[in-house]
Amino acid sequence: MFIDLAEIYLKAGDGGPGKVSFLRAKYIPNGGPDGGDGGDGGSIILEVDLGLRTLVDFRYKRKYVADQGGKGDGRQMSGRDAKDLIVKVPRGTIVRDKSSGLILADMSGETQREVIARGGKGGWGNQHFATPTRQIPNFAHPGTSGVERTVVLELKTLADVGLVGYPNAGKSTLISAVSAAKPKIANYPFTTLTPVLGIVSVGPGESFAMADIPGLIEGAHDGVGLGHAFLRHVERTRLLLHVVDVAETDGRDALEDFRIINRELSLHDVNLAERPQIVVANKADAVGDEGKLEKFVHFVKESGYEVFVISAVTGEGVKPLLRRTADLLKELPEITIYEAASPAALLEAHVKESPFTVRNENGVYVVEGPWVKRIIGSINLSDRESLQYFQRVMKTGGIIDALEAKGVKDGDTVRVGEVEFDFLH
Repeated sequence: MFIDLAEIYLKAGDGGPGKVSFLRAKYIPNGGPDGGDGGDGGSIILEVDLGLRTLVDFRYKRKYVADQGGKGDGRQMSGRDAKDLIVKVPRGTIVRDKSSGLILADMSGETQREVIARGGKGGWGNQHFATPTRQIPNFAHPGTSGVERTVVLELKTLADVGLVGYPNAGKSTLISAVSAAKPKIANYPFTTLTPVLGIVSVGPGESFAMADIPGLIEGAHDGVGLGHAFLRHVERTRLLLHVVDVAETDGRDALEDFRIINRELSLHDVNLAERPQIVVANKADAVGDEGKLEKFVHFVKESGYEVFVISAVTGEGVKPLLRRTADLLKELPEITIYEAASPAALLEAHVKESPFTVRNENGVYVVEGPWVKRIIGSINLSDRESLQYFQRVMKTGGIIDALEAKGVKDGDTVRVGEVEFDFLH
């Protein structure tokens, strides 16, 4: 079974609560506050596992929740930090935030690890709140909430070269002949149901990755057959080898197949139609009408493509094809890496999508809304840059305007989540 798209729910651990405690010892009957801090909640980290080839595991487990931080204790003892939850994904997995559609990570590195949902910070114990005028603070802070989100995992095979073409055009035979990959080969449509990756060596220190991807059919861009699954993997390749059965062994028309495949690529993504492409006229050993083959080659060249006449079975023309492929790859840019959205852009997207309310509670202006937990859980309150973009999100999200409409003045207390601060315009 091949699964290349999955949706999972992630909930990072909440920070543990701080402790309200006072020192009690034999010779210190009325000691000061000694409540310890809560531990940090566990984050959820995605990690590339080179042994994984599909997202099938996420079909059966779709919810991942990290542990909460431990509670603070007396004698200034902090609670334990929760362990991070590691989730393994195949290389080439794109991670998107479902609600905003923004990319969180492109898991294309061989040993890549990315924090996708950060755990909440532990709350302060009452030891932090003693002042000359408040010597017996009878309160502590709860921990902040861990980030909670639903993400979409999309697997896009990483290969330098992608084999495209109709089912039974000979793609599987070609990749098995030029690499150690051993796809299943038989004479029926959709023999290849999952992408097969092979490493092709063309000389000392010279090799490239080739992917045999499920065959296209007409209507693939609309999801017919394996259309969407196929096209998703083609997007990451630098060069396409368009394999055509010029022997027309299934009673097909080679020229029509060539046109249909290129049309399907274009309808899915115009950039795919412009991707460098070499046309591979396969099954030359079984051609019955040489004139028809010559007509096909002439048409392809007139259309602006290079064409190689080969037989994957006998090996005829294969070496020149691989040599040209390797040379062309030296000129082409590396595989596209999708840039993750900045934390500010992600949070701003959530703010715009989520409603919020502002109310006055005994002189304290309280801001509430679905986005509050996300933003507070992602802010490092001791980091100046983090605070600056928190302020920016407050302004661009309309929260500052809403506070002013409620009558807030400089010096008034504002509470966002579990964090309180003085308002200064």
